[in-house]
Amino acid sequence: MSQLTQGELEVMQILWEHGELKPSEIQDNFPRSIKNPALRSVLGVLLDKGHVSRRQVGKAFLYKAKTRRESAFRSMLGHLADQFCQGSTRALLFNLVQSEKLSAQDIAELERIAKAASGTKSQSPKTTRVKSQKGN
Repeated sequence: MSQLTQGELEVMQILWEHGELKPSEIQDNFPRSIKNPALRSVLGVLLDKGHVSRRQVGKAFLYKAKTRRESAFRSMLGHLADQFCQGSTRALLFNLVQSEKLSAQDIAELERIAKAASGTKSQSPKTTRVKSQKGN
């Protein structure tokens, strides 16, 4: 999967959150000011990379995310691991855990996830989903 630039990721987050939209609707939801030609350029790149699809309704085009948020997240984690941890997602995970101030509840959740991942019987871990952080 090709990596997403910051601008491409901003468009994808809007599409993941709102579904199929016209460019003007994407522009209305954009986290910062963006000119129409710049937005259309980003949409064209996303279309070329296969991350979005579009369909024509009358004179308007509607854009929809093809790449799932979880797939993009995993791909970007792999990219971070490649860039900073010699490709080791394990080293990336350890660095993330060490860099955070974790509460006792956070540590307990990590222990449940680790036990579930290793096949050890325990309570089912809560599903951790990647969420859009509006305003970032």
